[in-house]
Amino acid sequence: MTATTTQVSPLLDEHEILGASFTDFAGWQMPVKYGSELAEHHAVRQSAGLFDISHMGEILVEGPGAAAALDHALVGELSKVAVGRAKYSLMCDASGGVLDDLVTYRLADERFLVVANAANTATVVAELTGRARHFDARVTDQSARYALIAVQGPAARDIVEAVVRHAGTDRGDTVDALKYYAVTTADVAGIDVLLARTGYTGEDGFELYVARADAVRLWRVLLDATTARGGAAAGLACRDTLRLEAGMPLYGHELSTGTTPYEAGLGKLVRLSKDFVGRDALAAIAERPPARTLVGLTGTGRRAARAGYRVHARDEAGTAVGVVTSGALSPTLGYPVAMAYVATEFAHPGIELAVDLRGRKELFQITALPFYRRP
Repeated sequence: MTATTTQVSPLLDEHEILGASFTDFAGWQMPVKYGSELAEHHAVRQSAGLFDISHMGEILVEGPGAAAALDHALVGELSKVAVGRAKYSLMCDASGGVLDDLVTYRLADERFLVVANAANTATVVAELTGRARHFDARVTDQSARYALIAVQGPAARDIVEAVVRHAGTDRGDTVDALKYYAVTTADVAGIDVLLARTGYTGEDGFELYVARADAVRLWRVLLDATTARGGAAAGLACRDTLRLEAGMPLYGHELSTGTTPYEAGLGKLVRLSKDFVGRDALAAIAERPPARTLVGLTGTGRRAARAGYRVHARDEAGTAVGVVTSGALSPTLGYPVAMAYVATEFAHPGIELAVDLRGRKELFQITALPFYRRP
């Protein structure tokens, strides 16, 4: 990306003050780490990490037909989501390939906020606009208005509770009442935010959607509260190892237009009882077992299986049976973990396979996902 096309977070100066190293991620200049990505990973598992995820896309779908439009656009039934709750779903193309995985919040009866991955925001906006065309609904890209900050870790609840104010109640009531996959409005140091409780690390966590003009002030309040409890600012590098341990897919690795929900183990999200884009293709695909399946792999050595590495059967011919989509040496568990697509006949926990680690095949075992569950 050139300097003229790279997008930057409103928190760029704050990251530079903290000594961040940056990377280009989906056309955004984002902090990859501030010091040690290993230390940041452990901070999230043991206390909390503060993440800038302002690169995510925010899209409003509003109007009397908003719920019906989203039912048509996504594989899930968004019309059944209660106000104040959220749903994880997929947008597929007509052939059943995944265009993006999304979290959608129902803010009011006729108002939804769809959160898209940074690399796919333009695609999701265009597809939602087209798919909502025959419904009484408006689709507007609000990404330029929002910054998004996440607090993740076992201390996340205490951190958010310490900074949230809610008129007429104890500040903890707002946080305690917020269930997993829910959203509410809140006041943080006089700043209006949308406060959600989802997460992408395997830990309890909160996301705060805020106007870009208020992002720096909110970041500083949250950073003070996070470091006071032993946490730290955390970059995209540890976010990747955290989500891998938690068995969460990353678009462009585990998900793409070349994968279907059934291959990715996400068939439970698909509601074939309704009409939606890709429904006929997915109904046909659901009639037969997928040729390949997304699985977890664990190794016994110290070398990680990286994306693109080939997976082989342990037969005499060393038959290729799959490919790794994500992999790392797990900081929490102390051994290599990976996700891979393998031929479905091999996709059973306990089966041993070999991964070609740059010319040397090492033993890995099929393991049920996730690799890590919080205590």
